[in-house]
Amino acid sequence: MQKLDERITEIRSAVTAFDDRLAEVEEPALLAEKELSQLQERLTQMKADARRLERAADDKRERGGKMEQRLTRVTNLREETAARTELDLIRRAIEIDEQEALHLIDQIRRLELAEEELQTRTSSAREEAESSQAALVAERSGFEGRMNELQARRAEVLSVVTPMERRVYDSFHQSGRMVVVAELHEDGACGHCFGVVPLQVQNEIRQSGSLVRCEACGVILTTEPPPVLDPRRDVPGHLAADSSDEGEDGEGTEEDGPEADVDDIEQG
Repeated sequence: MQKLDERITEIRSAVTAFDDRLAEVEEPALLAEKELSQLQERLTQMKADARRLERAADDKRERGGKMEQRLTRVTNLREETAARTELDLIRRAIEIDEQEALHLIDQIRRLELAEEELQTRTSSAREEAESSQAALVAERSGFEGRMNELQARRAEVLSVVTPMERRVYDSFHQSGRMVVVAELHEDGACGHCFGVVPLQVQNEIRQSGSLVRCEACGVILTTEPPPVLDPRRDVPGHLAADSSDEGEDGEGTEEDGPEADVDDIEQG
């Protein structure tokens, strides 16, 4: 039960960590999309400014046309001078608007080229992110499937555990302790704290099936060796990497592969 819970906790932590990994692989695409959005907003604003300048220039041209018509109707030098002065001001204002509009149009063309390049880069980043996320989701599904298998095995183990044993085990976990059961070594040492257990207690552990706790650390002592689990099947990749992938002869064994049976976890 203890080994099952340890493995379930490790896998559950790995599944939770996938959220961060999914966000991490998507970050480059999100940054590119944000940059593209900001550029497009700037383009939209600049195009609106260019249209505004064009309308302003058109209005001034219309006013200039009316002023030219007025010049044909002036009756004295004073009116003519005033009309020509206003017409010159209108023409200078039109030139300023046209120059500013041309400058904006040049900037818009450059930004449109940058937009095309950024769209290509954004699409590539999004495709790469989706591909990486699909692989991570598949990997997470594998961990979730394995966790379901272990939880099913845990339910099987619970079916043969006595109510008293379960209460003792649960009380340990509720107190925040992960190690509940430890092996009593041949030399009489506790497998958890390695303190020497009194001989009378050693005999009681070896001869009876009662739950006897270590006087030093409080774990339940047993003469049964701990079950051996396949770390590469049950533990997330970054944890499994710490375990050897080879058999005794230096070569990987088939039995240690992902197809190992859930029953590799011994009852208890």
